[in-house]
Amino acid sequence: MRLAEGDFARETVYASDPAGVARAFAAAGARWIHIVDLDGARDGARRQTEVIAKIVAAAGEGTACEVAGGLRDEDAVSAALDAGAARAVVGTAALREPALVERLVARFGPERIAVALDVRDGMAVGQGWVPGAAGVPVELALAALVDRGARTFIVTAIERDGLLTGPNLDLLRLAVDLGRGEIVASAGVSSLADISAVRALGCAGAIVGRAIYEGRLDLAEAIRLTA
Repeated sequence: MRLAEGDFARETVYASDPAGVARAFAAAGARWIHIVDLDGARDGARRQTEVIAKIVAAAGEGTACEVAGGLRDEDAVSAALDAGAARAVVGTAALREPALVERLVARFGPERIAVALDVRDGMAVGQGWVPGAAGVPVELALAALVDRGARTFIVTAIERDGLLTGPNLDLLRLAVDLGRGEIVASAGVSSLADISAVRALGCAGAIVGRAIYEGRLDLAEAIRLTA
């Protein structure tokens, strides 16, 4: 399932077998699979732990999985990691309580914790799908969370999420040029040219969803490009 601009009223279902999709991604050579518990993201509590465990098992040992959505406390993060995820992604909770990130990094290690920064009009916002949600300038949010021990940031331009309009290169350049952590590009990545562009900026990776599901981007070819 995929949302447009983080809007739960604009969702598209692409497959009913998430484990099968993960298996196909792994067979194509994916080194990471990004999994989002959309129910958890909306409700603020983990909802799909059993499904996540099945997806991780289907991906196999050669493909690492990271889990996002509804991870608002240490217990939720621990459950995601116990389900087999290599990395847990916190977003709203990280902005609301930066000290949580510090505790998570101390407990699980920086390589197993990532922070999602959903950005609208230059502001990192919690509950990014909610119009008018309060936020802080993305550069201040990133710097503050690096100071708490975070190393990996998934930066999403909300206005491009799920729309196949290309990544927000200005936003990503700003985040990368701060030199305060590894930046993973999210939202709008829909072609090999987009992947090359974010790589040239210095992004550590890119999240691609809809473009793969709709056959606009060949995953195996994209992986060869970045090998």
